[in-house]
Amino acid sequence: MEALMGERPAAIAGRFYPADAAELRDTVATLLAANPCPGEPPKVLVVPHAGLQYSGPIAARAYARLAAVRERIARVVLLGPSHFVALRGLAAPTVSAWRTPLGAVPIDREALADVADLPQVVAHDLPHEREHSLEVQLPFLQTALGAFRLAPFAVGAARPAAVAAVLERLWGGPETLIVISTDLSHHQPYATAQAHDARTAARIVALATDLSGDDCCGCQPLNGLLALARTRGLAIEQLDLRNSGDTAGDRARVVGYGAWALRDARA
Repeated sequence: MEALMGERPAAIAGRFYPADAAELRDTVATLLAANPCPGEPPKVLVVPHAGLQYSGPIAARAYARLAAVRERIARVVLLGPSHFVALRGLAAPTVSAWRTPLGAVPIDREALADVADLPQVVAHDLPHEREHSLEVQLPFLQTALGAFRLAPFAVGAARPAAVAAVLERLWGGPETLIVISTDLSHHQPYATAQAHDARTAARIVALATDLSGDDCCGCQPLNGLLALARTRGLAIEQLDLRNSGDTAGDRARVVGYGAWALRDARA
């Protein structure tokens, strides 16, 4: 899995988040300050991935939890669904860095090489070209952590055990943060979505591994994480649960958003 020369440019700047660096920096800082979340440092965050005006407050609740561990996290393993490219397994990029208006984030080539022998991992840039589920996390990570290396995967059809094997291989120590990107229900009336998302949230907290695409668009990476959470005995905490009708959209057809933190209960 050799790296190509060059970078993946920002694909959703100006749509999902501001394209101007100063405006983006101020927007993210304001979201983090407005959504404090004191508590135990996480090993894993589960976060939504819509435009900042929609899911930004919910994502900020999770990323605010990183303030106490900013100096120790050097690597982020980031998994999200492949919305635009049909895919079996997990696609890893071949470029050397991903860029946002806040700067370039180096790709952790060593981490990707560590999982290159797994049959479910493929070197494939196309799923990443337009994918927002991963990119929209970067301004939060760049603001919350500063410098770090990124190991990103776009996840298609993959069994929980296949995803869990990749996460297990890259689990690392306190220097590694795992981030799973997913929204919840899509395009239901407000009250219907609230009830649906509450059921899904309860199943997430119970570490269910059979979530469907109707429950959350990132069900594949999330099911894999929750399978590994069972094996590792992780504790899970729900940080937020809202939808676009609570933030910036009308309530006729909403998208659900949630945030969770997981940590080693034995630590």
